[in-house]
Amino acid sequence: MGELIDKIKGNVNEAIGKAKQHSDNPDTKAEGAAQELKGKAQQTAGKIKGALGDDI
Repeated sequence: MGELIDKIKGNVNEAIGKAKQHSDNPDTKAEGAAQELKGKAQQTAGKIKGALGDDI
């Protein structure tokens, strides 16, 4: 179950991060880039949990 939750959170963070990067504000762009990376990390964590049977 944790695998699915991580993947969903990752997708949401990645989408929000990409949207923020289209802002004219440089701080918001930087925040968006960081949020997109966080989303990618969450998706990777979900894939790892899936491969290990959610035991981590």
